[in-house]
Amino acid sequence: MLRETIKTETIAAMKAGDKPRTAALRLIGAKIKDRDIELRTGKAPDNDDDLVIEVLQKMAKQRRESIQMYVDGGRQELADQEKGELAVIEEFLPQMMSEEETRAAIEQVKADIGADSMKDMGKVMAELKSRHGAVLDMSKASGLVKASFS
Repeated sequence: MLRETIKTETIAAMKAGDKPRTAALRLIGAKIKDRDIELRTGKAPDNDDDLVIEVLQKMAKQRRESIQMYVDGGRQELADQEKGELAVIEEFLPQMMSEEETRAAIEQVKADIGADSMKDMGKVMAELKSRHGAVLDMSKASGLVKASFS
């Protein structure tokens, strides 16, 4: 399980004295615990790895946005720190679908549910997320779905 792998890597990084990696892994662990606490009142996903991947994807997106803002603001040292954290986060994320694979998945979903206009975009996006959520960049997929209807 992904959660156990992250714990094991955290211990290994602490033993190796790799402070930046240890800090990033502890941050991941804290975010996962925060998500667990949020879900105590709601329904937890059936697959624990899906929950962990969702947390990691959100963290990676935040890091990418922060890197861009720091670079634009001339704060390269902070951007480098975020890049280091992003590298650790991406180690645990599954390989994302390529653009060609994403387009093929979109066409398959459109055919399966009979989507033929922009009105069906929400249905297509929901089905894409349920089928490929862990390996699909939903923000890129959204643009490709829009383009597929025009």
